[in-house]
Amino acid sequence: MTLLAIVLGTLCAGIGSVWLAAALSFGVLARYTQHMLSLAAGALLATAFMHLLPEAFESGAEPHDLFPVLLVGLVFFFLLDKAELWHHGHEHGESGHQHGAQHHEDDHHHQAAGHAGHAHGDHQHGPVTGSWAVLAGDSVHCFGDGVLIASAFIADLRLGAIAALAVLAHEVPHHMGDLMVLRAGASNKRVALVKVSLAGAVTTLGGLLGFWLVAQLEDALPYFLVVASASFMYVALADLIPQLQKRLSAAQTAAQIAWLLAGVGLVTAVSALAHGGH
Repeated sequence: MTLLAIVLGTLCAGIGSVWLAAALSFGVLARYTQHMLSLAAGALLATAFMHLLPEAFESGAEPHDLFPVLLVGLVFFFLLDKAELWHHGHEHGESGHQHGAQHHEDDHHHQAAGHAGHAHGDHQHGPVTGSWAVLAGDSVHCFGDGVLIASAFIADLRLGAIAALAVLAHEVPHHMGDLMVLRAGASNKRVALVKVSLAGAVTTLGGLLGFWLVAQLEDALPYFLVVASASFMYVALADLIPQLQKRLSAAQTAAQIAWLLAGVGLVTAVSALAHGGH
């Protein structure tokens, strides 16, 4: 049952996020791109603080052991981000804030184990190299997502459903950037969607490995959950929320806050439904 849930959850998060990204990039939902950033930030923070961390601390592990793991995790994802910037030599800050979804392609690459390999193509490099870099890096990224989702499902089916939802929410703007880079490489919409969907499917491979790995290291499960929390917190606080910190009208600010709270509410609702079903 747990393995089936992991497969379904990783497929939903990995491929579902790509298809939703395509709808936002190419379809009638394009006007909601910025709102998705707020929604994803709320979902990630709610998942980390209301579900993953409480589950880890209720496991019986010593808080004095778990908090250092959380700190090391946050620093680790920060260093991965730095390593990525040094590797590519991007003009990271200036161009990214001008393009909501494209900005995500330039710096939304800190989510899980192996993110250092997220060598996505920037908009200043050749399109062919950039396209292959996007696919290779995205596959590594999605593999790490799958391991984290599997960790959550092994702890509790309800927690796994919430983690899968959070990954889906924050991967949408990320995949929007992927699709834009692939389109710049002369791929048509359908080819770009197929390529990114295949990369997203690697999430399930990560989930299968995570099922085996965490099962072998059952005592380490609380620490896996804390690392997942650190990942979600870093993505929300270092990537998504800074993009929302811009001068806006009162109505636009209210919309940002509403969508952020909607992300929190969505995670809470999924938790309640999953808990009832479980």
